[in-house]
Amino acid sequence: MVTTTVTFSELSKNSKRVAETLDTAHRLLVTRRDGQDLYLTTARHDQEREETAEITARLLAGLLTADDGARTIGRALPAVFPWVRHLSADELREFVQELVDATYDAAQLDVHANLHRTIVEWRATARILADPALTEKLTRALPDEDHGEVSAP
Repeated sequence: MVTTTVTFSELSKNSKRVAETLDTAHRLLVTRRDGQDLYLTTARHDQEREETAEITARLLAGLLTADDGARTIGRALPAVFPWVRHLSADELREFVQELVDATYDAAQLDVHANLHRTIVEWRATARILADPALTEKLTRALPDEDHGEVSAP
C-alpha cells in the first residue's frame, strides 16, 4: 500500500489542498523535522479500520471456540508468523490465546501496544528456542546461592 506523504509545513501552508487529497488518498503521512511523523486520515476511513480490527478479533475468537478451530488457526499461523514452528504445542496455544486477547484490546479498547508487544515477545521466545546453544544457556539451572531479597526499583 502506497501512502501519500506531505511535509508538516506543506500541511500548514496549503491545508485546503492537503485536505482535498484525503478525498482520494484516505490517509496521508505528515513528516516532521522536529517530532514524530503523523498520519492524517478521514473519520470514515478510521472507522472502517476499527471495524476491520473488531471483525478480525471476533473471527479469531470464534475460530478458537469452534470445533477444530484452534487446530485450524494453528495450521494457518506459520503462513503469518513463520517462526512459530519453534514453539511447542503448549506455547503455540498460549500464543494464540494472547494474540486473540491483544487483538480484542486493539479493537475494543484502542490499545494497540498489547498486540505489538505480544508478537514481539513471542518472536523473541522463538528466536531463543531456534538457537540450541542460547536455549541451553538461558534454561540451565541457577546456582543454589541465595543473594537475599531484591528491593523494588
